[in-house]
Amino acid sequence: MNAEPAIEVRGLTKRYGGRAVVGDVSLTVRKGEIAGFLGPNGSGKTTTIRLMCGLLTPDAGEGRVLGHDIRRAGRAIKREVGYMTQRFSFYEDLTIEENLNFVAGLYGLRPARRHVSDTLADLGLTARRHQLAGSLSGGWKQRLALAACIMHAPKLLMLDEPTAGVDPKARREFWDEIHRLAAEGLTVLVSTHYMDEAERCHRINYISYGKLVAKGTVAEVVRNAGLTTVILEGDDLTAAARRLEGAAGVDQIAPFGATLHVVGRDGAALRQSVERVAAETGTTMHPAETSLEDVFIQLMGGAKDNMG
Repeated sequence: MNAEPAIEVRGLTKRYGGRAVVGDVSLTVRKGEIAGFLGPNGSGKTTTIRLMCGLLTPDAGEGRVLGHDIRRAGRAIKREVGYMTQRFSFYEDLTIEENLNFVAGLYGLRPARRHVSDTLADLGLTARRHQLAGSLSGGWKQRLALAACIMHAPKLLMLDEPTAGVDPKARREFWDEIHRLAAEGLTVLVSTHYMDEAERCHRINYISYGKLVAKGTVAEVVRNAGLTTVILEGDDLTAAARRLEGAAGVDQIAPFGATLHVVGRDGAALRQSVERVAAETGTTMHPAETSLEDVFIQLMGGAKDNMG
């Protein structure tokens, strides 16, 4: 078995107008895994993906994707990668089948009819093959885009926020499909800012303002953040939240339904502050598990904006 990673890049940097959109990012994705690439909008995820796809040339850094040098073998990388962009980029006045025929022609797939037919069946699109792409719902457009990405049998899928604007049922079905493809040996790098999607990845990589600030399994990222989370319940949560603002140990305060989540790095100071406020407001305090969202909010708060 070849132990070489599907993706291994070091020190990737890309500047525009003197500003580092991507700054010194190093990333490894193992073959056959689903790797999450997370971060807020504008954090550099799309630029990093394009650097790894061979669509952009880095200003600094090096790496290999599927064994190919990202600086010298962009064409070879493009042949073996399926790249799904954020925007739907197919001809809306063509049918699903016509769009896939066009993609088959771009890749020189022969016989095109069989490749298209097999792909339609594989993604559950056969019954809709004569439907115009422009009339599809978000979920079906997403499925068409995925079909076009996998028709040439890539070894690696790079998906850039593929479920943005798609309803929860379609998102779940999409992720079931991704796990099926990964189980068949495909490697997947998927960018997202949905926490439930991050938790479906084997490993995650978090980027903020162009810097990679956390990586590992979900459990490792949560544990390494070193945060303490407590929950307040009761009738006077608004007053409790107001009193907790700026209190020792308190970094985050967030209402969740009929509860208040309080998060901080200094666990002892946090508990002391929350115990005091709970007593003052007649609310009840409970320990809680720190969520991935808590961690990411903390990471975003500690990252330096690169727009300056």
